[in-house]
Amino acid sequence: MAARKPIKKTAKKSARKPEKKAAGKKAPAKKKPVANKTAKKAPANKAAKKPAPKKPAPKKVTPPKKAAKKVAPAKTSAAKKKADAAKVKAQREREAAARQKAAEKKRLEAERKAKQKQAEAAKRAKERELAAAKKAKERELAAAKKAKEREIALAKKAKEKADAEAKKAREAEAKRKEAEREVARQAKEAERLAEQARKEAEREVARQAKEAERLAELARKEAERRKKALEKPPIVKGPSQDGITSTREFDLKFLFGQRELLLAERAKLVGQANRLEDEANQLIEDAEMGDVQFDDEGGEGDTMVVERERDLTLSAQARQIVDEIDAALIRLGVGEYGYSSHSGKPIPRERLKALPWTTELVEERVGGIGRR
Repeated sequence: MAARKPIKKTAKKSARKPEKKAAGKKAPAKKKPVANKTAKKAPANKAAKKPAPKKPAPKKVTPPKKAAKKVAPAKTSAAKKKADAAKVKAQREREAAARQKAAEKKRLEAERKAKQKQAEAAKRAKERELAAAKKAKERELAAAKKAKEREIALAKKAKEKADAEAKKAREAEAKRKEAEREVARQAKEAERLAEQARKEAEREVARQAKEAERLAELARKEAERRKKALEKPPIVKGPSQDGITSTREFDLKFLFGQRELLLAERAKLVGQANRLEDEANQLIEDAEMGDVQFDDEGGEGDTMVVERERDLTLSAQARQIVDEIDAALIRLGVGEYGYSSHSGKPIPRERLKALPWTTELVEERVGGIGRR
């Protein structure tokens, strides 16, 4: 509307100029608002818009109007009024049509907006309905999930409880079996210890009997040796001290040193002999427990037999040396230590220090007279 105002004013001026020249009077005051209303409200006044910028238009119209004014002024004014009235009527009709069109447009716009609002309301209602259905479904799924979780938790607890009870039962059964095994093991161990004690007692009795036989044999041999010694050169004996009798060839200091060597060697050999005998006996016990055959057909039995025989042989050799040491200790007490049992000659001290229990000279040993 703001852009059209100058155009309307121009059209108004161009329409009124001929009237002033022709009639020489001003237009009635009542018609001004109608023309203004028509110019303001006319939405499509193309005739007024187009001639507005053309300035030569009033010059062409002015001469005929002056002539018409001079010829018939009253007739021109009536025609003008009639034309103005027709223009006003046409303008009013256009305005009414424009108002009707605007009203129709407004009505259609209102209907469109109403339909749009209705569609939006329906859409929002649909969305609310879908959201409510979705929430209901989510609540239903959540409730089903919780119920499933509770069911799983209850089943898990029941399974854990059953597993715990089964575990307790297994542990109780295992403890019972372990107790039975422990009782059987203790009984077997007691039986083994009793058998071992019995065998040890038997071995001790046999050892004592063997020791008694050895001492008896040793006494017999000593008696024979003394009997033979009567035929040998006499031994010049000296003073005695702490169970040792000195001689002309061997003083007490040397004899005390020899006794210490003999006792130390005897303790070592006795321990060695006992250990070898125990190992031989243990081989027999292991063979009895493992059912090992000690015959020509058992390969493992042959090995164990060889080991046992070796242990017994070494033990017998150690026992033999112990017997000779005991005889040497006896000779220390009676003043006959250090002399050859064959010739009665004194044995060199170097040989006695190397073999404190020897009873023969080196030449007698090499010549095969004696055993050592």
